Amino acid sequence: MKKRSLFYEFKKGLVAENPVLIMLLGLCSTLAVSNKAINSLSMALAVFFVLFFSSLIIGLIKNIIPDQVRIPSFILVIATFVTLADLFMKAKFPAISKALGPYIPLIVVNCIILGRQEAFVSKNSLAASLMDAIGMSLGYLWVIVLLGMVRELLGFGTIFGVRVLGSWFKPWLVMVLPPGSFITLGIFVGVLNWLRSKGGKA
Repeated sequence: MKKRSLFYEFKKGLVAENPVLIMLLGLCSTLAVSNKAINSLSMALAVFFVLFFSSLIIGLIKNIIPDQVRIPSFILVIATFVTLADLFMKAKFPAISKALGPYIPLIVVNCIILGRQEAFVSKNSLAASLMDAIGMSLGYLWVIVLLGMVRELLGFGTIFGVRVLGSWFKPWLVMVLPPGSFITLGIFVGVLNWLRSKGGKA
């Protein structure tokens, strides 16, 4: 198999193998917390932290983990960093932590996190694993933040809590409810697929 560059491992997660729009992973948290941009950004940063540092640790110790306990070991490493992120958020940003509810602890079983450890980190070099983690995290970040911005704008008339649309605007209640997340993400996926079909491989 042809060896791919570190830059390729980084950029593939942004669009070509985007974890949300292409692989449709991590949709539970993506759909649940993206009613406001600040919630989306907070979740994305937590995922970035967990994915990067779990990839780092697993990349360093993967060769000494017996195959029989590989998955439980990965989950233990991931759970450690999820706990750190959860406790930090509860201590420093209690309002955001409350808004995100159980979705920070549920990062432990997020398919993006565990999937990258099993499918990529366990089979590739540490440098490639870290580039993959950064690219996948940023791919997740731009999608969920943009989703949150669109839903917040149409649902509240604000972006990151700043009023954008005036008093004339009547908020679309559906955008802050679960159907709004499905509708908006569906439009995102449809637009990306249309662009890829017109312009070839993204």
